[in-house]
Amino acid sequence: MSSFVLVPGAGGQAWYFHRLVPRMIERGHRAVAVDLPAADDTAGLAAYADAIVAAAPAEPVVLVAQSMAGLSAPLTCDRLDVAGIVMLNAMSPRPGETGGDWWTNTGQEEAAREKAIADGRDPDAPFDPWEVFFHDADPDLLAEAQAASQPVQSDRPFEDPWPLPAWPDVATRFLAAQDDRLFPLEFQRRIVGERLGIDVEPIPGGHLAALTRPEVVAEWLTDAHSA
Repeated sequence: MSSFVLVPGAGGQAWYFHRLVPRMIERGHRAVAVDLPAADDTAGLAAYADAIVAAAPAEPVVLVAQSMAGLSAPLTCDRLDVAGIVMLNAMSPRPGETGGDWWTNTGQEEAAREKAIADGRDPDAPFDPWEVFFHDADPDLLAEAQAASQPVQSDRPFEDPWPLPAWPDVATRFLAAQDDRLFPLEFQRRIVGERLGIDVEPIPGGHLAALTRPEVVAEWLTDAHSA
């Protein structure tokens, strides 16, 4: 059995993993989903790291960092017994880079625009989170998400320079969804190769794959950590 600490992206809701956790348990693993102080305008990356550490069990863990969690999850490696990091459609920071600067530095906007054109979508359409994040959701999940209170994400943690001198010396995998409209697959191949020096592992689904494709993500997370 392995223990997974599941760290959500923007909005910071453990709810994001509510379909993944039972599938991880079914496979004989432990999975703990973290709530982050996303709505707190005083909470920077250090506070996010504190929340991850507080939620983690006192045993070796695999950190799963979704999207924005790529900025915070690695900051806990000196405080937890981390057996590995799995980046899931995540932001890959450089030392000293702020999360706010990451978007321009990586060319994310142009990559997302090229993806929209390739998909036959209007690249100049207003940003629609339901189209960007839930395009591959089943009707029941979409209705559940639309009925729930919408998450709030403070800009505060995007102001912090990433504080580590280098990526942690921890085994790292990167799962990149093949139909991610926010961080397209080829964009991630380039950024992850440049910054982390590893290849991405393409998986089915969109940016919120752990929510929309939990069976797929559970399989990919656990294939290297079988019970």
